[in-house]
Amino acid sequence: MARRGAVVVRRDPARGRAGVGPGASGRDASRRETPQAPRAAAPARWRAAGPAPPGTAGETPRARSAASRARAGLARRRARVAAEALEAGFRSAGVARLAAHLEARLAEAARAYARDRYYDATAILREIAGATPGVAAVRELYGLTLYRLGNWKGALRELRAFAQLTGSVDQHPVLADCERALGHDDRVAEIWSELRRAGASRDVLAEGRLVMAGSLADRGRIDEAIALLRPAARRVRNPRERHVRQWYLLADLYERSGDVPRARELFTRVVAADPGLSDAVERLAALR
Repeated sequence: MARRGAVVVRRDPARGRAGVGPGASGRDASRRETPQAPRAAAPARWRAAGPAPPGTAGETPRARSAASRARAGLARRRARVAAEALEAGFRSAGVARLAAHLEARLAEAARAYARDRYYDATAILREIAGATPGVAAVRELYGLTLYRLGNWKGALRELRAFAQLTGSVDQHPVLADCERALGHDDRVAEIWSELRRAGASRDVLAEGRLVMAGSLADRGRIDEAIALLRPAARRVRNPRERHVRQWYLLADLYERSGDVPRARELFTRVVAADPGLSDAVERLAALR
């Protein structure tokens, strides 16, 4: 299910790699799909993702990627933090039985999220978030789950609450991807500006840059999208995932602009670093 926005660059399950999240795949690198709907469209790469979570459908255990393991780790961390907050809050309120019930439900939601069972996770998290609206980790996990289901408005509500409760900008790229999926390009630009001013980590900035570049490309502003990503084109000895994903989108934009030599060079780099990323191998072969 293709949607406007979402820049999720996904790995090809056939090569044993799963999708990466806010992103785009194939020649629609600047469009979102639904779950992953987050990497927005469902945040597509960001493209976040559509009906089928990024690159995870039908995977064998061996094919579960670092992205899936990261989701599982995030779910466990968020569940642990939220459980601690729930326990402390309810202990002081003297309702240990309710605290234990909510903690058990939260652990169940975290397991469902880690296994890409987003509808199951949503049903549980809706209950917990309603009972504990001030627990940031619950609002964050709920927002990410809604994002993966393509519920952009719901994800925005929960992740904005998370940001307000914590002051964190870690989920701003997902917020931006949701705004992009909804066609709110002005808001995408505002969130990108906030990220740059906030001193976000390199990984978070890279995700935000991908979404902003995708937003520009959505509107036909290819040259501006290229200019935004061009600094990321420099060679690095040990490329990280953020480098490779930005190379992929930049290669896609160069190809769309007619600059085949630069597109070929960047796709070559992507394939050398991560041959399972989206359709990079096929894209490179088509340019030779």
